[in-house]
Amino acid sequence: MTDYLAQQPINDYQSMHPEFPDEDIIALFEEEVEDEDKDKWVVWFDDVFNALGHGIGSVLVSLDKQCFPFMARLCFDCTNNMAECEACALGIQAAINFRVKLLKVYEDSALVIHQLKGEWKTRDHKLVPYQAYIKGLMELFDDISFHHIPREENQMADALATLSSMLKVSPHGDLPCIDIKCHVEPAHYCLIEEDEDGKLVL
Repeated sequence: MTDYLAQQPINDYQSMHPEFPDEDIIALFEEEVEDEDKDKWVVWFDDVFNALGHGIGSVLVSLDKQCFPFMARLCFDCTNNMAECEACALGIQAAINFRVKLLKVYEDSALVIHQLKGEWKTRDHKLVPYQAYIKGLMELFDDISFHHIPREENQMADALATLSSMLKVSPHGDLPCIDIKCHVEPAHYCLIEEDEDGKLVL
């Protein structure tokens, strides 16, 4: 039964692994780190549903503040709460792949966070397998905790989920790497012109 549950939640989505530079992203994730949390990695996750489909996004942040973004387009019928659980599983599985043992998980859905913490129960039969699956993943950590945050503090995961919901991806391959850069000056700033002598000048 455990093996069956382990395959179901992540069986039908197409994962995408874009590459983003860290310099301007980490500003979104600054927080006061308590002493007992200084050795913990962090995961943010979120989902988006629009006319084009369901997308999920997750950002894994290492101890030295490196950001590892993950996103997937869900290519099967699901509810919003199911998509939230998919996003959570995506982020936690990424941490497992990085051999993380201490993890803090953040999301802006109070319902999902309280359910994952075991404080609220669900009667939705579609969510029960997800909770069993994620509970199994939690056992692979020495310490894992779940925290609710305001939506405005979950911008990067939300942006990744939005992007993945809008892109059509081949079922046989991942999306090529996406490079996002920070432009601090207008494109025309370095416009090259000729002076009166015909020499090129900035």
